[in-house]
Amino acid sequence: MEVIGVRVEMPSNQPIVLLKEIDGSRFLPIWVGAVEATAIAFAQQGVQPPRPLTHDLAITIIEDLDATLTAVHVTHIDQGVFYANLIIRDGAGATRTISARPSDAISLAIRSAANILASSELLDEIGIEIPAETAPGEENQEVERFREFLEQINPEDFAG
Repeated sequence: MEVIGVRVEMPSNQPIVLLKEIDGSRFLPIWVGAVEATAIAFAQQGVQPPRPLTHDLAITIIEDLDATLTAVHVTHIDQGVFYANLIIRDGAGATRTISARPSDAISLAIRSAANILASSELLDEIGIEIPAETAPGEENQEVERFREFLEQINPEDFAG
């Protein structure tokens, strides 16, 4: 999956991060908190704060322990709440799976260039298919599709 962007859904003023299949046309909207949305946006934009944010600190700890965040996996949704796992490989090659909020997992993945995965079942259940536009030379097509998508949905669409 790739992170398309973070926006605020109106009129509820709720931040949302939109993931897209790399080789597909399905999108996965995940509602996140304002702080988490900011952390994701900062990571996408390469913003370096004067002091490490929590996600920067977590990546430093992982690296200093001779481990690597190899992937994050958005696994499922239960009663409108998304779940994710961090997949971490330690220096000895052992893999550990740690439960995390998707917003934190995505923020960590962007900072460490780890893969972002979503289960097929989750995409089948709540993925939104937005066919690619065919107009040549059109800039920011995905951003425009994201805006159109946001105008049509609300958080209650994904409640259990």
